Amino acid sequence: MSKVVPELRYSAEHEWVAVDSAAGSESVMTVGVSAIATEALGDIVYLDLPEAGSSITAGQSCGEVESTKSVSDLYAPVTGEITEVNPAAIADPALVNRDPYGAGWLFKVTVTEEGPLLSASEYATANGVEL
Repeated sequence: MSKVVPELRYSAEHEWVAVDSAAGSESVMTVGVSAIATEALGDIVYLDLPEAGSSITAGQSCGEVESTKSVSDLYAPVTGEITEVNPAAIADPALVNRDPYGAGWLFKVTVTEEGPLLSASEYATANGVEL
């Protein structure tokens, strides 16, 4: 698995965002945690995610990721309203470790404003990995 997916954009706090093409609108984005973060966290055992219908603000904590090593804040990479939370990831948090860029996505947001996001190249360089 590639540690950094070229088609995605990233926050400095290791969240990724992608336009949700299935939604038919560029304002709906899917959010997840990068493979770099999952490797640093270790085995993820619990996710505390925002609820559908709630609002999040870019740069602010919007949940937690608990692993066997630590509990880490999840920071919103965008501002908007949560439209969907991934029930599979809630039921099996280890899914985020196994497939962080696919089935392990966390939630979807109708975006009103983007936070500071890095290109895949910028994110890779900042984390000392190759694209």
